[in-house]
Amino acid sequence: QVQLVESGGGLVLPGGSLRLSCVGSGSIFSLSAMGWYRQAPGKQRELVASITSGGSTTYLDSEKGRFTISRGSAKNTVTLQMSSLKPEDTAVYYCNARGYSDLVRKFEAWGQGTQVTVSS
Repeated sequence: QVQLVESGGGLVLPGGSLRLSCVGSGSIFSLSAMGWYRQAPGKQRELVASITSGGSTTYLDSEKGRFTISRGSAKNTVTLQMSSLKPEDTAVYYCNARGYSDLVRKFEAWGQGTQVTVSS
C-alpha cells in the first residue's frame, strides 16, 4: 500500500504565495508520475500540475507561469510552488502518484488533501 502525505496549505492573501509538499511512502517500487489536483466546492476535481519520472511537466492553462511543480530532493517527494494566488485558487489540493509497487503491479494513490484558501 502507498501513502501520500501533503503539507503546506493554509490561508493566504490574494497575490501571495504558498508551497505545497507531498511525501510518498509504502510499497513504491518506482514512480511514473506525481501531481497535484484540486477540488473547489461544487466543482469537479481538476489537474493542476504533474511531473513524470523523466521530468516532463504538465500544467492547467490558467496556472502556467504562476505555479511550478518539481520533484523534491528526497525520494518520492513532489512540491508545488504557487505564486500570485487568486481567490479562485481556493480549493482542497490533493497529491496524486502513479507507479509500480513491484515489477508488475501498478498503483495510483491519493493524499488526504490540504486546504488552500486565498482571501483578504
